[in-house]
Amino acid sequence: MAHLEPYASLGIALAAGLLIGLERERSRPADTERDSFPGGARTHPLLSLGAAVATLAAREVGLAVVAIPFAAMVLLLAVNYAGDVLRGGHRGITSEAAFLLSFLLGVLSMTRGVLEPLGTKLLVVASIAVVATFLLSSKTKLHPLARRITAEDAAATLEFLLVAVVVLPLLPDRTYGPLDVLNPFQIGVLLVLISGISFAGYAAIRLLGPRRGLGLTGLVGGLVSSTAVTLAMSERAKEQPGLAPSAALAVMLASTVMFLRVFVIVAVVNPSLEAKLAAPMLGAAVAGAGASLVLWHRSERARGDGSAVGFTNPFELGAAVWFALVFAAVLLGSKAATLYLGTGGTYAAGVLAGTTDVDAITLSMAKLAGAGVRPEVAATTIFLGAASNTLVKGVMAAVAGGWRFGRQVLAAQLATLAAGTAGVAATWLVL
Repeated sequence: MAHLEPYASLGIALAAGLLIGLERERSRPADTERDSFPGGARTHPLLSLGAAVATLAAREVGLAVVAIPFAAMVLLLAVNYAGDVLRGGHRGITSEAAFLLSFLLGVLSMTRGVLEPLGTKLLVVASIAVVATFLLSSKTKLHPLARRITAEDAAATLEFLLVAVVVLPLLPDRTYGPLDVLNPFQIGVLLVLISGISFAGYAAIRLLGPRRGLGLTGLVGGLVSSTAVTLAMSERAKEQPGLAPSAALAVMLASTVMFLRVFVIVAVVNPSLEAKLAAPMLGAAVAGAGASLVLWHRSERARGDGSAVGFTNPFELGAAVWFALVFAAVLLGSKAATLYLGTGGTYAAGVLAGTTDVDAITLSMAKLAGAGVRPEVAATTIFLGAASNTLVKGVMAAVAGGWRFGRQVLAAQLATLAAGTAGVAATWLVL
């Protein structure tokens, strides 16, 4: 099969150039003069194929046979760009970057010893060409998205990447402190996990835009903060009573997503606990979905404005440090409650912690399950934390949105907690 390698490499070079060239031809503005258009459906594949042929020849002749045409191409692109500028044209260098990539893909397709075996090389070249074509064709989507990104979003994103990529690998992977339960690296991993999930929800909201309806705001907002959704929707229901059913739907969707979010976090952090938590969490989520369906039928399906929810970027260094401290305190408190107060102390810790933050008690129990805390006790404590958090949000809805609105939310939330409690009972019965 070795004798077929040049044919396969030349073929993928031609295909990659053709894919990029077709996109460039399609995206050429109709009013662009032919003399100023650098090339498209024919030029790119010819360039990529020529680079592959030069690289094939370089195996015997030397790298100069690749360097010379590359330098000539750069010179021609520079002259063409300078001509456009002198004629008063205003454009970026996307077309020039596409030409450089087409040439380099042709070179990469014919290299030996860089990407092996042949199948891997062909796949990598094809993948790069597809991603590049996607980026080239996404101008109308990426530019509006970039305009929606604020300076605070960019700063928080960089802070998140700094912690996830730079700081996390430097944390020591060993336990410290009393009761031997505080591991800086594990705390960092869990912090990045929680922040990543919240960050994904926030990015989805930014991508979807603010005017997507109250229901969708609740559904996606549950990944960021179901408490924020509850407070914002309660205020909206109080200001506009006609939107109360839709606002209650948003709150219930956010609470339902919260149960699913907790289950996914546990499944990632401690898969052995997944089976113990499935009945209560998925039961509550199913009941929440049913209650949401009832609220949807009651609502007038009014088009809401998600901009009322005061979401901010969920990752800030100060908030991250605070969450790490809270998590460490809850982890230490849960372990101490288990050792000195028994199972009842663990449950009490879950209820108390859940009133402010369900993530901390979830991660604590997921870490302690099987290591000082029985798995079924850990699962029950996690559910108690989620139940406590849900009831607190119900009270918030009644206080901020009025009793008429709060009654709808509390009734639906009690239905979810009843289903979750039945799931806990089922888990203990099968022991």
